[in-house]
Order: sequence, then C-alpha cells, then structure tokens
Amino acid sequence: MMARNTANRQDKLAADIRRQIGDRSLNRFLGAMPAYKVVNDIPRHMQDLLEQLEASERRQAGRSGS
Repeated sequence: MMARNTANRQDKLAADIRRQIGDRSLNRFLGAMPAYKVVNDIPRHMQDLLEQLEASERRQAGRSGS
C-alpha cells in the first residue's frame, strides 16, 4: 500500500512538472531572464574547474551522439 502511495505521488509530481514546463507564463519568465555568464575575474582554480567541467560535458555529449 505504501509503495502505491509513493508511486501515486511521483506520478502527480511528474504531471505537475510537465504542466508547469509547458506553461506559457513560465516560458516568458525564463525567456526574459538574462543568460548565465561567468565573470572573468574568478580565481584561477575556479576557472580551471569550469574548463574541466566543460571538457567533460563535451566528451560525454560526443559519446551519447548528441
């Protein structure tokens, strides 16, 4: 019985998220937000980490065929 309740809550949550993603007002809100941009004056070690992350994401995208 408890597993069924959990499954029902997950189904409801998934439906709510799909509904909100498709909502025009959310799309307008997100479209009006400025793009995320990293400032250039971050510490070198943070810049190195960001570069490693981007390289990893590129490798992963290449493996998945995207």
